[in-house]
Amino acid sequence: MASLAIVGGGNMGAALAGGLLSSGAVRASDLALVEVVAARREVLKAQFVGVEVAESIPACSAAVIAVKPPDAPKAAGTAVAAGAQRVLSIAAGVTVATLESACGEGVAVVRAMPNTPALVGKGASAIAGGHHANEADIAWAESILGSVGVVVRVPEPQLDAITGLVGSGPAYLFLIAEALIDAGVAAGLPRATVESLVRQLFTGSSLLLESGRAPADLRAQVTSPGGTTAAGLSVLESRAVRTAFIDAVAAATQRSRELGA
Repeated sequence: MASLAIVGGGNMGAALAGGLLSSGAVRASDLALVEVVAARREVLKAQFVGVEVAESIPACSAAVIAVKPPDAPKAAGTAVAAGAQRVLSIAAGVTVATLESACGEGVAVVRAMPNTPALVGKGASAIAGGHHANEADIAWAESILGSVGVVVRVPEPQLDAITGLVGSGPAYLFLIAEALIDAGVAAGLPRATVESLVRQLFTGSSLLLESGRAPADLRAQVTSPGGTTAAGLSVLESRAVRTAFIDAVAAATQRSRELGA
C-alpha cells in the first residue's frame, strides 16, 4: 500500500511529487502517481523512477487530489474507497463541505490553494482544515506543500480570495512582463535584448522583496522627484492601474466562489 497517492499527474501533481522526493519527506517506494492519460504516464515513469505510476488509484493511506475542479469530488471519494483516511485537495474552488460529502464521515479533509511557482520550489500556498482534520492532519498537509514553497494556514472562507490573489497572481505578473517587453520593443529595442533584461528585472526585484522591506519603500527608493521613474509612474496612476489589479483579484475571487457552488 502506498503511504501517499497523488491523483493527477499534471504540472502541480508532478511538482509535489518532485518536492516530496527531493526533500526526503516521502520515499519513492511509498508514493503513487495516478494519471489517466497514457502518454503522460510514460513521461511520469521516466521522470520518477521507482514511483508507482498508475491509471487508477491504488490502495493508499492518504491522497492529494490534483485534478480539475469538476473531477475533484469523485477523485476524493475514490481515494477514500482505496483506503485513504487523509485527503488534501488543491482543486480551485472546491469547498471542504463538498469534499467531506464525497469522502464520507471521519475522513480528514484539508483544502489548499497553491500556485505555479511550486514548479520551481518557490510556491505560495494556503490551507484550511475540515471538521475532521486535527492538528496532525493539518501539519501533514503543511509538510506536503511545504516541500515546494511557503505555506500559511487560513480560515476556509479566505481561500477564495487567496485563489484570486496568489493562485492567479503569477498570470498577472507574467502579463506585466509581456507588456514591458512590448513597451521596450515599441521604444526601439531589439526583442531578444528586452526579453533578457525583463527576465532579470523580475528576478532582481523579487530578491529585493525577499529582504523584507515594504514594496512602497522599495518603489520610493527607485523614484526620484521629477525623474524618469516618477514620469512613468504618473502615467500608470492616471490609468488607474492599482484599481485594475484590485478589480482583477475581486473577479478571480468571485470565480473561485462560483466554482465552489
